[in-house]
Amino acid sequence: MTTPAPGLPMVVPAPDLPARVRIHEVGPRDGLQNEKATVPTKIKAEFVHRLADAGLTTIEATSFVHPKWVPQLADAEQLFPLLGDLPGVELPVLVPNERGLDRALALGARRVAVFASATESFARANLNRTVDEALAMFEPVVRRAKEARNGHDGKVHVRGYLSMCFGDPWEGPVPIHQVVRVARALLDMGCDELSLGDTIGVATPAHVQDLLAQLNEEGVPTSAIGVHFHDTYGQALANTLAALQHGVSTVDASAGGLGGCPYARSATGNLATEDLVWMLRGLGIETGVDLGRLTATSVWMAERLGRPSPSRTVRALSHEDRAPDQQEQ
Repeated sequence: MTTPAPGLPMVVPAPDLPARVRIHEVGPRDGLQNEKATVPTKIKAEFVHRLADAGLTTIEATSFVHPKWVPQLADAEQLFPLLGDLPGVELPVLVPNERGLDRALALGARRVAVFASATESFARANLNRTVDEALAMFEPVVRRAKEARNGHDGKVHVRGYLSMCFGDPWEGPVPIHQVVRVARALLDMGCDELSLGDTIGVATPAHVQDLLAQLNEEGVPTSAIGVHFHDTYGQALANTLAALQHGVSTVDASAGGLGGCPYARSATGNLATEDLVWMLRGLGIETGVDLGRLTATSVWMAERLGRPSPSRTVRALSHEDRAPDQQEQ
């Protein structure tokens, strides 16, 4: 147990948790794509640079989806070259199909992601395809990405997002075996990592651990799993802790809590990175993230978006008379 510095929690390590967690920051992509107004390219680039300066080493930069579908990220070709001066920072990008992959690889992307669904309803709403048709579309994308040679070591890392893992606004609770089937298919086609999404925020801790256990039983290793929780019902941190107790060490989060689900009006958005870092720091888990700089970054972005951050930690720290400690973990 260590005494907290001003603006930081008491460190009380808990047993059997990962020593370090890799935060997969999704604010510049998943967060900004849900904004009604388009954020200027230079502001997006500065956002990514500020996040990197705060110690985040995996920052999802943008999406190579057709601009017709996601106009907020139509500047992917202009943005990505502005991020080439961030050594040691991985910059994943979303690629929906082979054309998106070609665009990303042409700019030197070394990490790409495909976006699948565990339910038929969301697959139809999001991709206008059945689950199996979407998997068939992703198979050549993943294969070609794994065959591509980009970067110093030549390897391209592929992430498979899997949405609606716990509940669906049309179908209700999602059977675990249904999620496991699609997760196994993504892994079998060559994805290096899976991100399990609670897209409408209905998961609870025992549900999380049950899904993780059944994935393990079907040969999906915990080391290949990341979690992506939304905080609609205030369960995101509790669900994250449940995943950590199972051994998961990759957690998606969005600076300032940016983002949400356009198909669920009550959804309050992604787990805020600051809220996650606060909890992890209290547990003695290393992240390498400077909470003060991260909070300042989210305040800066909130000012540009014209509204306060929904993150409780951002609100608490930004209203303190004294600045949060700037020391990295």
